[in-house]
Amino acid sequence: MSAPRSAAAQAYVTSAPVPSDLARQIVVISAFVFMIIGAMVGTGLFGGTAVQDLQNGALDSDASYLAPASSAFSIWSVIYVGLAGYTVWQALPGQRARRRQRDMGWFIAGTMVLNGLWLVVAQFATLPLTVLAIVALLVLLGFTFRRSVVTRVPRDGVADALFIDGVTGLHLGWVTLATVANTAAWLTATGPAEWESAATALGIAVLVVVAVIGVAIDRFSGWRISPALALAWGLSWLAVGRLTGEPRNDAIGLTAIVVAAVILLPALAVAGLRVLRPEAD
Repeated sequence: MSAPRSAAAQAYVTSAPVPSDLARQIVVISAFVFMIIGAMVGTGLFGGTAVQDLQNGALDSDASYLAPASSAFSIWSVIYVGLAGYTVWQALPGQRARRRQRDMGWFIAGTMVLNGLWLVVAQFATLPLTVLAIVALLVLLGFTFRRSVVTRVPRDGVADALFIDGVTGLHLGWVTLATVANTAAWLTATGPAEWESAATALGIAVLVVVAVIGVAIDRFSGWRISPALALAWGLSWLAVGRLTGEPRNDAIGLTAIVVAAVILLPALAVAGLRVLRPEAD
């Protein structure tokens, strides 16, 4: 006869799976497959247009002052690997009835669907619709990440911290900056030529707003490191693009470095404190 579960263990796993648990696991797997197919379609792997050439080049790394250098986009590989890990992990039989999976799985599936949808929209629709799609993704990621770190359901161990909090945080941090870049690309492509004279001031103002948003994400997530890392990564490559590439703009490049530091350093400090003093968490 097995020992009864402790109250803590019962917080993580219910007594028996229900049909909706299997449905959730299947939906998460399907959402991941859709995202990967969307990525293949959106990047032109099946014969379409490459991302940098989509929308008449409006999404390329040199299309606006707020576009990161092309190397920044390698973070998608990390995010996709993380989401693949989550998809496999949540599909294990032992995860089926966990309350944490019930609490988060549907929302993470939604972020993967919107992720894939953005690439399809970029390939086949218009630039304003790409902005709408990425804003929808950003809103859902913000809600999902907030739910993951301020939750009624306790997290349990490294896998929870990595595959739910960590991957969702990276996704949120990067999409926050990608939303700024996507919107700037749209405004640059459609705005009047007179806006060029105010581009530097507007770019700096937008980066100040990004700093406020980034610190707010830090603060309200309990200073989780993953969104700060992703934002700082994108901002650093934005700085590289403006300081060494085209269109060159030293003021925006230097501002991006400062903003990256403002967002990342407090989160790093808290992460270091948690390592040195685990009881402070």
